[in-house]
Amino acid sequence: MVRKSATIQDVAVAAGVSTATVSRTLSKPSVVAKATREAVLSAVERTGYRVNATASNLRRQRTGSVIALLPNLANPFFSQILAGMSAVFRQAGYGLLVADTRAEPDPEGRLTHYLRSGLADGIVLLDGTLSAASLTRPARPPVVLACEWMQEDLPSVRSDNAGGGALAVAYLVGMGHRRIGHITGPQGNCLSQTRLDGFQAAITAQGAQTRAAWIFEGDFSMESGAAAAQAWLGLTDRPSAVFCASDEMAIGFMGAVQHRGLRVPEDVSLVGFDNIEVAGHLSPPLTTIQQRRSEIGGRAARLLLDMIDAGSLTGPSETIGVELIERGSVARIAP
Repeated sequence: MVRKSATIQDVAVAAGVSTATVSRTLSKPSVVAKATREAVLSAVERTGYRVNATASNLRRQRTGSVIALLPNLANPFFSQILAGMSAVFRQAGYGLLVADTRAEPDPEGRLTHYLRSGLADGIVLLDGTLSAASLTRPARPPVVLACEWMQEDLPSVRSDNAGGGALAVAYLVGMGHRRIGHITGPQGNCLSQTRLDGFQAAITAQGAQTRAAWIFEGDFSMESGAAAAQAWLGLTDRPSAVFCASDEMAIGFMGAVQHRGLRVPEDVSLVGFDNIEVAGHLSPPLTTIQQRRSEIGGRAARLLLDMIDAGSLTGPSETIGVELIERGSVARIAP
């Protein structure tokens, strides 16, 4: 005899709730009280009920998927952001697809493809270098920008980048440093500019000094950090500390000066930005500005889900605070 498949009505009876509560629990468990959620999930297990995700998505005219677009899948910075997103999307019953905007010669075309393809119900975009022109058309899925941003009217979740630059300077001044250099990110990048803005404002406010020759152009990569170290080594009048706009640049800088026989922090102090996983395992471990990357990913995911549920292309932007992680790459010096 063929056993009849359990229905949502069977689950409702077993849990002592309405079918609407069962549906809400399975589609958005975070909005249901814990006791109700546990009762429904227990009933699902006892009855053997299986959600037909395909049919559910067809009824709602949704794909059940979201896409995260980032500029470099190999960059370790994105790992915690994706983990934070994945946890929220998974709980809501959405699959997370990840794609690299730089995998093809035409990243703008790649963005347009995903906006038009109908492959996903929403997009989290982590590449702020792309043009916002494609995002102005109304016939597109909801888009949330994470970490970077293009224009103020697009919803975004970002760190307090200017505050991070100011925090780095304040810490270095507190450790006795008055001559402070900076390695920037790529020109035209919103993160580079706001971190530089925070750095420069804090230099003035803290009574420290910097010079044009102490501002080294980078691109967030270890190679550009090493190139900045060569420029620093070539100076006759060097800053005693350098704030790097990314941990990867700080790592490149540290390796280059150590290969020349100099010591960190005795000969030069370093502060990074991001707190990537390897930062605490260097020699010396890197003092850095921590972005709460998992929280950025989670909040971006929740914002996107709210926009999808509301059928809206707009939503509130959010700035998340940063903190300084003190390790061993900054020496205290006599003022």
